[in-house]
Amino acid sequence: MLKKVVKASLAIGFTLGLAACGGNSDEAGTTSTSSASVGESVDYEIVGIDPGAGIMKATASAIEEYGLEDWTVVEGSGAAMTAALKKAYDKEEPIIITGWTPHWKFSAFDLKYLEDPKGVYGGEENIHTIARNGLEEDMPGVYKFLDQFNWTSDDMGSVMVDINEGTKPEEAAANWIEENPDKVAEWTDGVEEGNGEEVKLAYVAWDSEIASTNIVGKVLTDLGYKVKMSQVEAGPMWTGVADGSVDAHVAGWLPVTHADYVEKYDGQFEDLGSNLEGTKIGLVVPAYMDIDSIEDLKE
Repeated sequence: MLKKVVKASLAIGFTLGLAACGGNSDEAGTTSTSSASVGESVDYEIVGIDPGAGIMKATASAIEEYGLEDWTVVEGSGAAMTAALKKAYDKEEPIIITGWTPHWKFSAFDLKYLEDPKGVYGGEENIHTIARNGLEEDMPGVYKFLDQFNWTSDDMGSVMVDINEGTKPEEAAANWIEENPDKVAEWTDGVEEGNGEEVKLAYVAWDSEIASTNIVGKVLTDLGYKVKMSQVEAGPMWTGVADGSVDAHVAGWLPVTHADYVEKYDGQFEDLGSNLEGTKIGLVVPAYMDIDSIEDLKE
């Protein structure tokens, strides 16, 4: 029987070190696991994020599809995952994480996706803007702005890096908006300004969504709306839009990551289309690890 054990804390034994796990560095600086299997070198653990994230469900499917019965996925958060990655990376220790792009960690560390020959994680995804039914009639200015909001991975990445380096999210958003007036002008072209109407936005605590939601919130505030941003998990984020307690979110990863919510709430929301194209999810390792495919985890 497939062991679907998910550990509920990030108390991971990263004190293993390369010597303890049987790894060593060759002359080219690549970590070798010739004295131990990949699984043994990381204690058969994949470091994940919050349990409600679609990438966690995809990873559970990957464990089953690739026959990784001895492996477990560690639940935590995006912040805990990147902290574990940094700790291992600084010591050149092996680690396997659930990863996605865009994310600042790919700028900070030399990382690579493990190949997914079975296609469990799907291909490229897009991030969609999701609005509650009736938003266009209630707040046409908000609706039009959200419908016109679209940016690139480089745009988002610059905000994420700024936040990661210590700038408060709202300040990083304000800095980016000030430096990109032409793009903001495109988003707000023909948009009706507000008169203090409250706009409720929800987002998950992913660095990408923290960046995009703060950008959207700042622009709406500048347009005269009163913005309330709520950090929740993916389930409540989609539920809020479906039941009307949330006006919108700009964090719909489709078609794979949030597919369950799209199916569950079919007809109870409006998809305004992608606001960022070319995202990706999967298993990620430091480039110094001598593995290339998820299939290598069976060895």
